Amino acid sequence: MGYELKNKIPDPEVLLSLEPEELAGILLPIFQERQRPGQPLNFYNYVNEFYQREPIYPREYADQVSRAIMEAIGWMMSAGILALDTQQQGGHSMFITRRGSALKAIDQFRDFRQASLLSPKLLHPIISEKAWLTFIRGKYDTAVFEAFKEVEIAVRTAGKYDARVVGIDLMRKAFHPDNGPLSDMSLPMAEREALMFLFSGAIGSYKNPASHRTVQISDPTEAGEMLIIASHLMRIVEDRVSRLKSNNP
Repeated sequence: MGYELKNKIPDPEVLLSLEPEELAGILLPIFQERQRPGQPLNFYNYVNEFYQREPIYPREYADQVSRAIMEAIGWMMSAGILALDTQQQGGHSMFITRRGSALKAIDQFRDFRQASLLSPKLLHPIISEKAWLTFIRGKYDTAVFEAFKEVEIAVRTAGKYDARVVGIDLMRKAFHPDNGPLSDMSLPMAEREALMFLFSGAIGSYKNPASHRTVQISDPTEAGEMLIIASHLMRIVEDRVSRLKSNNP
């Protein structure tokens, strides 16, 4: 692995400047090339390559480079790309997981890395349950659609509307500034109108188009931002429901 890595990154200073996830994107194809069916990867042996009699990088970099590699391996293990091979003794063996094996191209790894930055803990529990796994698998358009479908379901349930009231019409009725059941009448008219526009605009922009035609979302960052918006809307609905219950015990 050492010489393959040096071919890709000749300068050790450049290697040490990389974040663990950036170095992981360079190491994974090397691991994929090296792993053979039924044979584990031994990261202890790989790190030792940098301490050979004729070092791969200048000897004074050996400790720093080996630690950087272990940091990258640690990141890949936390991301589910690598896992310990419990069938081998010594605790130094690992294998490329199914998720790691699926990341064959640089752009696939880049998208996965971007998607993995979105922790499910940042999302509303329902959005996390319904959309995060789809999102991390790279099905961004489906994840966004599912997230905003849950927003629509939550608004319909909270406003006590039947299934025939859908989409933008549902949002306008539920948050109507004059008589919407989810509108906060303690707020100024302008703010009540703004909230109605926020919900109707979100559903009109992120859910309705996917209901009528094929919508492709290829950017994981953009999709992640949409899931966060959906989560925020879910929390607003929950807040409105909580206030309604406290005002009508």
